[in-house]
Amino acid sequence: MKISSNLTGIAGAHYVSAILSQKGFIAMLTSRNTKGIDILVSSENSFKSVGIQIKANRDSRRKGWLLSKKDENIESENLIYCFVNLKANELPDVYIVPSQLVAKTLKEEYQIWLNTPGKKGQARNDNPMRMFFANDEQLNKWEIIENLII
Repeated sequence: MKISSNLTGIAGAHYVSAILSQKGFIAMLTSRNTKGIDILVSSENSFKSVGIQIKANRDSRRKGWLLSKKDENIESENLIYCFVNLKANELPDVYIVPSQLVAKTLKEEYQIWLNTPGKKGQARNDNPMRMFFANDEQLNKWEIIENLII
């Protein structure tokens, strides 16, 4: 059954929240209209906290997520992106990437795309959409979040 992109995002946020709770952290889902942070995570003593931005998809073959130009400028040491790949009959994959690396990668990859001719040799038009492609080195790197909170 195909589900909406809204439900895909909610499923991804709940999955990441459950994993973080299982690891002993306080993981609070924000309301759906909160910009930039889907989960606020803290230690049990609440001395440190980290914001999590969830991007989820439902295609296990694809390690790419659609972002926008604004994500190129979000560079906070206390903001982490979790790119969740929901699968039909398996546990999801979660790629954990600091926002500084996401911003840097988006800028660099978009410039490469923009400077590469299209299929028919034409110049590409500037647009606000960006793609982030995760790599296996970012898979289940929960320690990135843990090290910011502990």
